[in-house]
Amino acid sequence: MRLNIGRIGRAHGILGEATIEVRTDDAAERFAIGAILETESHGNLTVASARVHNGILLLSFDGVEDRNAIEKYRDQLLYADVDIDAPGLDEDDYHVLQLIGCQAYLVDGDLFGEVTEVLNLPGQDVLSIKTEGGEVLIPFVHQLVPVVDVKAKRMTVIPPEDYEAGVSK
Repeated sequence: MRLNIGRIGRAHGILGEATIEVRTDDAAERFAIGAILETESHGNLTVASARVHNGILLLSFDGVEDRNAIEKYRDQLLYADVDIDAPGLDEDDYHVLQLIGCQAYLVDGDLFGEVTEVLNLPGQDVLSIKTEGGEVLIPFVHQLVPVVDVKAKRMTVIPPEDYEAGVSK
């Protein structure tokens, strides 16, 4: 699946490097030397060098030799083909697209709602679940989402204690 993994930012130095706004959790693999990245309007770019400077990823690309050349790519989104069904490093690793559309059920088996979005917040990811009573946000932690079956598009959730509306019975 073609996914947005970053955005080219400002030029850095005079040798054609650019800052990269990373939009993937696997930057080391996605931006490895030799990786081919797609852009919307400038074709494919092959990563020539990758390094981190003051916490910012810097990339250079084959054929882009100087500051003027890389400036032409500024604000271009970078895409890569990603196998979202490939196993993660941990059995509890899920891709956001695997979770969206999952049916959320309560522990007793009653339908609670459908996952419509996954919010990537600093503390943890949060599931946005559309219920009959509106949107409910549930932190995506094992204590509140004990069962996830992405193949069946089904999960078990434990909503906040004060939540009563929206439960399908």
